[in-house]
Amino acid sequence: MALQGPIPVTFDMVFPHGCYVVGEVEPVKDFDASSNGRFVQARDKQTGELVWQVAVMDGDPTLKPAQKTVAVKILAPVQPVPPQPMPGLPFTPVKFDGMSVTPYVNAAGRLAYSIKVREMRASHPTAQTTPTTAKAGKDAA
Repeated sequence: MALQGPIPVTFDMVFPHGCYVVGEVEPVKDFDASSNGRFVQARDKQTGELVWQVAVMDGDPTLKPAQKTVAVKILAPVQPVPPQPMPGLPFTPVKFDGMSVTPYVNAAGRLAYSIKVREMRASHPTAQTTPTTAKAGKDAA
């Protein structure tokens, strides 16, 4: 089979309704290498890059509450910094570049996906959601 390892995907395929940072960027622990209170950060098996993790909330309104928050692993040589919060929003919208997913069977025996990315950046509102466009549409109706 030609598909082996992580499967490349786009941000819009994984988060068509956008996503929001709801946690801190933290290093991922290498459980095999860490011992006796000594923390060793995980490295990606394919690239050798350090692995960081951030919790994000999926913007899909059809998801159940337990399905909304997912961990995204970021491969980077230094700790990534989330974008600045947007005024008036409780969570910071983000986008990811260089995304891939790796399917696996979780402890409950269900199909799950590990999401890895190369970059985290600010998500800017689209033209259809800007206040100016919304007002113009309301006046035109």
